[in-house]
Amino acid sequence: MNLTCDYFNIDELLSEENKLIRQSIRDFVNTEIKPVINDAAQHHHDIPNLMLKLGAIGALGPYIPEQYGGAGLDQIAYGIIMQELEAGDSAIRSAASVQSSLVMYPIFTFGSEAQKQKYLPKLASGTYIGSFGLTEPNHGSDPAAMETRLLKKDGKYILNGAKMWITNAPICDIAIVWARDEQDKIRGCIVERNMEGFTTPETANKWSLRASKTGELIFQNVEIPSENILPEVNSLRGPFSCLNSARYGISWGVIGAAIDCYQTAVKYALEREQFGKPIASYQLQQKKLAEFLTEITKAQLLAWRLGVLKNEGKATPAQISMAKRNNVHMALEIARESRQILGAMGIVGDFPMMRHMMNLESVITYEGTHDIHLLITGNDITGLSAF
Repeated sequence: MNLTCDYFNIDELLSEENKLIRQSIRDFVNTEIKPVINDAAQHHHDIPNLMLKLGAIGALGPYIPEQYGGAGLDQIAYGIIMQELEAGDSAIRSAASVQSSLVMYPIFTFGSEAQKQKYLPKLASGTYIGSFGLTEPNHGSDPAAMETRLLKKDGKYILNGAKMWITNAPICDIAIVWARDEQDKIRGCIVERNMEGFTTPETANKWSLRASKTGELIFQNVEIPSENILPEVNSLRGPFSCLNSARYGISWGVIGAAIDCYQTAVKYALEREQFGKPIASYQLQQKKLAEFLTEITKAQLLAWRLGVLKNEGKATPAQISMAKRNNVHMALEIARESRQILGAMGIVGDFPMMRHMMNLESVITYEGTHDIHLLITGNDITGLSAF
């Protein structure tokens, strides 16, 4: 029985620190997440004090330097943390990914020193919860058409507009929001919970990511002080660079969901007997399991190589798109097919397949849809944009 999911000895490519981090996060997931995640998903509530718990284990902004509260780890370590968290649930990885790549990353990369000192340590510890406002009700895959406006007035800025499908919106303390200024340039700003005119209604009736809060960010003449404007960016390069970091984390994270489904399917197939022998002895089931392990291994190698390129500053947006698209599709297919191995048992909360499957239906859509990432690769191949 092979449950290790290291068919090509990828562990030999990891440092001892990487392996220790992996075991630490895995232990956290096994003790703090897996025992309660089914109840949280079934009843559509988040896990209490999750962000504080993630902060305590160093899962928030792990690549942010220690002087700002981060752990100062490399990109491989970040990927491994995302993988282990998503083995628990995509909602857990999403919470950490948003905080790390979409909130802490832009403050660290485009913020002032005062902003870094003020916000990053609190975000790293989970004392502050952050959200990221880019997607709008009328503009998802085309952020260049955003309608949210940030206009200067009397030494301050006035923010008007709305963002939709925002992870952590109902519980966020701050939001990184992207909007157009008077010159139609894209500016980033830090919106704080107590600012008048800022509301965050929750999105209800989700079938996916049910163990996390999703909502809207609504701005009605919100006054933003000039010290809350991110000074080092004024174009789509800002939000796109954040998305590249998040997409990279997803390319690792979904491997965790796939492994959880694969391992569950192998164990079940060896224990479940039909026609006098374990169903694992039948060719069709072995075909499925062999394909699962093959696809997981391919995804692992893709993510690892991308991590090396990220560490070297060489990873391109197109490479990140390819990895995100391939690995999410891989994980979703494994969730679906592994559910079939369990038959009717696969639809109940005692097993993780349906939960992972529903979560991954969101993951294949957010941070760039499956089709958009395909067109990014096509553009890179041909030099011709299909948008």
